[in-house]
Amino acid sequence: MPRFLSMIRIDEQNLPARTPDPDFETRMGALFEEITKAGVMLDTAGLAPTSQGTRVRWEDGKLSYTDGPFTETKEVVGGYAIMQCKDRPEALEWTKRFLEIHPNKWTVTAEVREIAEG
Repeated sequence: MPRFLSMIRIDEQNLPARTPDPDFETRMGALFEEITKAGVMLDTAGLAPTSQGTRVRWEDGKLSYTDGPFTETKEVVGGYAIMQCKDRPEALEWTKRFLEIHPNKWTVTAEVREIAEG
């Protein structure tokens, strides 16, 4: 079965000022339990802010390093999930369910891509 990477994109410059309702964590936990029991979730995690990251670039035969934060970037990858699904529609369905758990006033984007197998 193919594996898919869901990259969760957020705007670090405009994160919600307050925490979501208390049921948010419960709903998210229930979905993670369901997707894990279904054998779909292989790995998931949130990422530290870009202020703790470093970009490494190869250009013209030279390496350069840039420490975060990366204020010139509107959206950054804030987390990821690696899922094993029967097909793309199943991966999109799980991703849709993940996004719908978030509060209506939040803006969260997910990019779903199949992992190319060697």
